[in-house]
Amino acid sequence: STKMAAGLDVATPTSGRRKGTMLSKPIIYGNMSKYFGKKREDDGHTHHWTCYLRPYKSEDMSVWIKKIHFKLHESYNNPVRIYTRPPYEVHETGWGEFEIQIKVYFQDSAEKPVTIYHLLKLFQADPLVVTGKKNLVSEHYDEIVFTDPTNTMYNLLTNPKPLVPAVRHEAGINYKEREEKTLTAIFSARKRITAEIQDLSDRLKNNREAVHRLKEQIEEQEEDFETVLT
Repeated sequence: STKMAAGLDVATPTSGRRKGTMLSKPIIYGNMSKYFGKKREDDGHTHHWTCYLRPYKSEDMSVWIKKIHFKLHESYNNPVRIYTRPPYEVHETGWGEFEIQIKVYFQDSAEKPVTIYHLLKLFQADPLVVTGKKNLVSEHYDEIVFTDPTNTMYNLLTNPKPLVPAVRHEAGINYKEREEKTLTAIFSARKRITAEIQDLSDRLKNNREAVHRLKEQIEEQEEDFETVLT
């Protein structure tokens, strides 16, 4: 995942900010869809779908989120859906895939909004999904990172309120385990790359020494040749 940064509004003084502080809020966003079983006659729609943004942990995000805008394809009535409290979910029907813009606004307007882009997924090769016997889930983990948050945002971010009922993740993915595996793979790759760089460095050093010795030999032979000529 990539970490999304909530930033400073350039028109806002920095005096009311927690300098040197960084906080992150893990989130889950994506969509779930299900095939009707046949095309709907009146509008040609084929799927129910839900696009959502949820907390990774079960906390009430409305404590620090003011509102979330979901911008749908312009062919939908009221394509910008605005939610001021959880659940932050759009429930719709359709027949095609398109990119949904999810814009998150914070309780303190001094923090710039964060924009997320999600490609709505309706189709998959899984036979159970194709026949409508199983939901398709396209879900992602990410983090919203607050660097030098305002004092107001700091207080809101560090005093979470439990979400009732508890949040659920449609994909059933253990993101913590996935993160640990990813970090392990990154460290392993970094170690391997470091070893390869050291090996190449050693080879380069040896090659330079060989070239230096060869130059010395050539110079010695040239001196001997000049001596013979004289």
